Amino acid sequence: MKSLKVIIRIGLLRGGLELKQFLRQRESVVFTLLFPVILLFIFGSVFKDTIAPGVTFSQYFVAGMIASGLVNTGFQQLAITIPMERDSGALKRLRGTPMSVSSYFIGKALLVTILMVLQTILLLFFGAAMFDLNLPTDPTLWWNFTWLVILGSACSTVLGIAFSVVPKSGRGASAVVSPIVIILQFFSGVFFVFTSLPTWMQQFAAIFPLKWLTQGMRSVFLPENFATQEVAGSWEISKTAIILLIWLIIGLAISIKTFKWSRE
Repeated sequence: MKSLKVIIRIGLLRGGLELKQFLRQRESVVFTLLFPVILLFIFGSVFKDTIAPGVTFSQYFVAGMIASGLVNTGFQQLAITIPMERDSGALKRLRGTPMSVSSYFIGKALLVTILMVLQTILLLFFGAAMFDLNLPTDPTLWWNFTWLVILGSACSTVLGIAFSVVPKSGRGASAVVSPIVIILQFFSGVFFVFTSLPTWMQQFAAIFPLKWLTQGMRSVFLPENFATQEVAGSWEISKTAIILLIWLIIGLAISIKTFKWSRE
């Protein structure tokens, strides 16, 4: 029990340090927190069409951007920054401290959670203020939103750590990771209405968690009758939870097995 307490304590301390380091990098702060808001303004201002009774594209887009923010903040950021930390020798130096792999994971998860909360608040505020996003009044919808954010953040975090071994160097990590994220965003219904995509794209996207996150967020912020516009004709909330849990377990198993403090 004492060992577990130490692991958690060190992980929380590491998370605080991760946040301080992040806030000192102004470019990262702007890109991570404000880039989704900028996209919201661009797409929301250009595409004003009504895609279903009582649903505008901007409302649809906000739900997708909240889900996409989980991927950007967790998967993309970690899959890029961890190889850079590995190349700079930062991880190798950490190996010589009492910090365990578990504590390091907790620190990264804490950073992702804080950034995701801030990003979501910004998107909800501007979505409601500028693009008539309907905030839920039903407590059940807010409960669904909460577990979607928690499960999505956890899933995105472990998958980002797992994928961090793929880039051969920190310098080339962005070139490897960013195109994958952009493709998944297009395929998963973030930038386009999902059912308007070709069937093969829908089937491909259904393999990955982002499609289910976007669908889950739509169930929270769009009217109940919009569920008939989904591929299955329903929100598939239970299936969303199961698929996210499966990806969480897969990502965690791969992260623990493949994580390296250095290239050697």
